[in-house]
Amino acid sequence: MMNIKTLGALAAVALMAACSQQATTTTTVPTHSIVPGSQEDLVANVGDRVFFDFNRSSIRPDGQATLDKQAAWLAKYASNNVQIAGDCDERGTTEYNLALGQRRANAAASYLRAKGVAAARMTTISYGKDRPTAMGSNEAAWAQNRNAITSVR
Repeated sequence: MMNIKTLGALAAVALMAACSQQATTTTTVPTHSIVPGSQEDLVANVGDRVFFDFNRSSIRPDGQATLDKQAAWLAKYASNNVQIAGDCDERGTTEYNLALGQRRANAAASYLRAKGVAAARMTTISYGKDRPTAMGSNEAAWAQNRNAITSVR
């Protein structure tokens, strides 16, 4: 009687393992399947966001490098339009952060315009502190949440 229970338990474990292995192999997406000119291409090969210092909307040198790559990518994919969203960390009032997020989005858009991207291809929006990238109330999370994110539209 004990052997039948043990055998049944082993069969159940083997069946569950087979099912989980099958699910894993069918959901894997190869990295070479990124479509050129897509949002995934922008994120993987260029970078979709720039970061800002606390209470600032000026483009940092690391942000300039990313925006330079975005400008070149947008020149290559001239039919793509983008939206630039300005975000803030959780500190400050809703009104203050909406205004700061808009200044950040505008700064990124202005930089791209100066690099030759037509203004008509870009829109800006501010989410203030309402769309955090990183959860947490510490400097590491806040630094990730002070950004402008470019999205293909």
